[in-house]
Amino acid sequence: MIDPGHSRLSIVRQCELASISRSSFYRQPAAESEQTLRLMRLIDEQFLETPWYGSRQMARHLRRNGWCIGRHRVRRLMTRMGLAPIYQHPKTSEPHPRHKIYPYLLRHLTIDRPDHVWCADVTYIPMRRGFLYLVAIMDWASRKVLAWRLSNTMDAEFCVAALEEAIGRFGKPGIFNTDQGSQFTSFAFTNTLRDADIRISMDGRGRWMDNVFIERLWRSLKYECIFLSAFETGSEARAGIGRWIGYYNADRPHSAFDGRTPDEVYAIEKPAVKLAA
Repeated sequence: MIDPGHSRLSIVRQCELASISRSSFYRQPAAESEQTLRLMRLIDEQFLETPWYGSRQMARHLRRNGWCIGRHRVRRLMTRMGLAPIYQHPKTSEPHPRHKIYPYLLRHLTIDRPDHVWCADVTYIPMRRGFLYLVAIMDWASRKVLAWRLSNTMDAEFCVAALEEAIGRFGKPGIFNTDQGSQFTSFAFTNTLRDADIRISMDGRGRWMDNVFIERLWRSLKYECIFLSAFETGSEARAGIGRWIGYYNADRPHSAFDGRTPDEVYAIEKPAVKLAA
């Protein structure tokens, strides 16, 4: 996305247009220690069980389990991992001051057909010697994962790439729902949606239930793949996650769909919508 050799735009201006800081462009991520990675994994596992835990409660939980750790370090790690408790709390993450926040459009909306609503979210992926961030684009009605990308930084570029792939392969939804993360409120991401004439919806702050289906996807992915694998490298993580998402879409039955898979629901119900149009 950023071209250092651009003939007209400086790197500073390109970073402004892409809604990323110049330091993020130049930064080379440093590896965390084995102890810190283990701690991050424990925080992530516990947060899946108790998503209302803030840094104070998480630090107490860790101390009860033998970790000598303070609240401030837990808060720093939770912020880096993108974990925020579900209750309302004061000013733990401010929206980007130049980014527009869009209203939540899904309240009382019946979503019963593919491509009516898509959603997206970013989660932290622990590995044996580091960590990555994963974004997924999901069809709300069928739960099918339409596209995904891994990145070692929390910028907007990998989210835009996943969005463009999903639109290129599957067309476009009527509404696209995300949280208020800076990746999704960035000019690059919202402009891609506007250019495709897609309505933009954003969760209320601290309301993870507004995007509940993709939160359930993260839980399944981590317990059925990530925590069992301890990937060594980014390429291993990419291959392993790709296999699991292929299984999730094509072979993993959902009780909400009477045992059908996301691929089956998406393929069976989408043509009926087209014929009725």
